[in-house]
Amino acid sequence: MMNDSPDCRGQQWLESLLKLAGLSAEVTARIDRDFVAEDENTSISSYWLTIDETNLRAKDIEALIGKNGNALDAIQYLANSALNLNQPGESQASYTIELGGYRVARQAEIFEVATSAANEVRTSGREVEIQSLSSAERRQVHTYLRNYTDLETFSRGKEPNRNLVVRPAEH
Repeated sequence: MMNDSPDCRGQQWLESLLKLAGLSAEVTARIDRDFVAEDENTSISSYWLTIDETNLRAKDIEALIGKNGNALDAIQYLANSALNLNQPGESQASYTIELGGYRVARQAEIFEVATSAANEVRTSGREVEIQSLSSAERRQVHTYLRNYTDLETFSRGKEPNRNLVVRPAEH
């Protein structure tokens, strides 16, 4: 039986998934203090579920992360879908799956790309299209650049060719 708190539900769900995959790994859950909900009126909590790699082999870690983080993204998508299914709005949460520092490193890369695009738009006055971001990464950039009031962001195209566009804000 799963505990009802979102962090415990996430931790137990991910440990069960790993066990089903034949992997024995502990998962720690922590609240993401840097997370800002998409809508200020929403009180969605955000949690990082970190897979302890101590008992995992290098090939297991590589498989769990996947090419360009695709497997980790898929696990994260499943976690968010399964853990929020049939949950009342106030019990819904956002989950980030971390393994081997991949998300932290990728997040730093994404913020660097977003800052660079913002500076380029400010300098050139023209829109910049950022490619090769997952939907979760696009959402991070939208949230991050929301603080740049002179810029606006939106997504263009259809998956898997959906890109994020940064352009001067139309006031």
